[in-house]
Amino acid sequence: MELTNTTAIVTGGASGIGAACVRQLAERGATVIIADLQADKGEALAEEVKGVFAQVDVTRTEQITAAVEQAASLAPLKAAVNSAGIGSAIRTIGRDGQIESAFPIDGFRKVIDINLIGTFDVVRQAATVMSRNEPDANGQRGAIVNLASVAAFDGQIGQAAYSASKGGIVGLTLPLARDLSAAGIRVNTVAPGLIDTPIYEFVPDPEEFKANLGKNVLFPKRLGAPAELASMVLELLTNDYMNGETVRVDGGIRMPPK
Repeated sequence: MELTNTTAIVTGGASGIGAACVRQLAERGATVIIADLQADKGEALAEEVKGVFAQVDVTRTEQITAAVEQAASLAPLKAAVNSAGIGSAIRTIGRDGQIESAFPIDGFRKVIDINLIGTFDVVRQAATVMSRNEPDANGQRGAIVNLASVAAFDGQIGQAAYSASKGGIVGLTLPLARDLSAAGIRVNTVAPGLIDTPIYEFVPDPEEFKANLGKNVLFPKRLGAPAELASMVLELLTNDYMNGETVRVDGGIRMPPK
């Protein structure tokens, strides 16, 4: 699928994996809508790639609508990448036998709302706009890539909410691809492993922490680079025969229980 003279929307596009996807989409000729809550980083990146920043909370349907409509007003919206998400690390029950120490149900619901429901809301809105595009020579009107995680398959202790949300994205992939096939829209999912993103900046010694994590990777024994992950996202967007698939990009890691 050709991306030149089209628009693309990337949620969570202001940093990390999302930002790497933004840069690679821009290199392919797309005008990218960077949909994120981080205005400072998003606006700086938009200036760098000659894109557009849109402040979007993916739990706010009307903000998604505004970003998608803005994209379509500039050029045909042909690509959408769902990278927005949050994590959590809370055990299901506490050690004192009290329900007050258990995983707060509102916290569980928040992870599902952002990671899973937010992803679906972007898909349904972006695909609706894509369905109005003129099909290309292969009958395509657009492509969507959602970001899951290896936690969908190898969820660790404390990851009940996160793994459930990412497992939901994996489970959505084939039915979404089937739903949208009649409109000429492909849907795939990438499940990243340990990727070197800003999430590790908040630990006491980030470099030592990342080096220790990397020892668990089969090969190469390091964290993945955001650009390595983004290149798979771009492949799934542009390869006309990739549809309904979930692809692990993880260096062969299988996560231990903790």
